[in-house]
Amino acid sequence: MTQREIAIAFLNQAGTGKVAAAFSKFVASNFIHHNQYFQGTRDALQIAMEEAHISSPNKSIEIKHCYEDNDTIITHSCVTKVDMQIAVVHIFRFENHQIAELWDLGQIIDKNSPNVNGLF
Repeated sequence: MTQREIAIAFLNQAGTGKVAAAFSKFVASNFIHHNQYFQGTRDALQIAMEEAHISSPNKSIEIKHCYEDNDTIITHSCVTKVDMQIAVVHIFRFENHQIAELWDLGQIIDKNSPNVNGLF
């Protein structure tokens, strides 16, 4: 698989509740992340994603854009939950064909936004 394919597969699996399998297959053991709400460790993010799937599961994740620059993949996605949609940007840094570092930024989509261009 290419880095691009790995990033998309990770999001699709982890985003639909197959968190442990996604981490086991695609995430490096020395992985770190930069979400300000959790500790920066692999285990902390995996647990948070598993708990989020139980308490507020995603109905779907649709990758709208995907960009690649050397060891970095950037995705722009629409995550649909029961009560909202969220625009999310993930930035993946790869080492040895595994996800070594991750940044994620999300914004709830306001259905009454004055911006006619939308978030995608």
